[in-house]
Amino acid sequence: MLPSGVRIGPLDLAARVDEALRVQAVAFGLSEEEVGIRRYIVQRHMACRGARALGAFAEDGALTGFVYGMPNDRAHWWSTIVEPYLRAGGHEAWLDGSFVITELHVHPGFQGHGVGRGLITALTDDAAEPRSILSAIDTESPARGLYRALGYTDLARQVHFPSASLPYAVMGATLPLSRP
Repeated sequence: MLPSGVRIGPLDLAARVDEALRVQAVAFGLSEEEVGIRRYIVQRHMACRGARALGAFAEDGALTGFVYGMPNDRAHWWSTIVEPYLRAGGHEAWLDGSFVITELHVHPGFQGHGVGRGLITALTDDAAEPRSILSAIDTESPARGLYRALGYTDLARQVHFPSASLPYAVMGATLPLSRP
């Protein structure tokens, strides 16, 4: 159940990228330089075939969280990085027929109240693909707990992205996602 006054709906992420990145910066601890890099990445992603975004909005219209994703494309940077890790574990087929959750962030003041769950389930419920994949920092965290509760399982661990200091896990789930 969402907090009182919070609603989930379509988000024009290209138009509200700065507001979304402020949420991500607070939730994920990004520097101004990282925000600038991500602004370009988000705008490029939203131009991809099938890219969709949803937002969680407070009563005053302020963005309290967002999620976006797209059908996976093996030519995209993310896929080229995770493919060897998935292949090594026998999970390379997950790169086909999957909807990628590219980013999911909730402002800390709204975390733990079902906002992230509502965002990711609403986005994947409309996916044409039979499964979903994502990457998350490879540590036990509330985010990883949420993903497991939704049916995601580890496909690869200790995945190293060139620009990230911490290793990631790649997780996958069949759709629709599990409900409590």
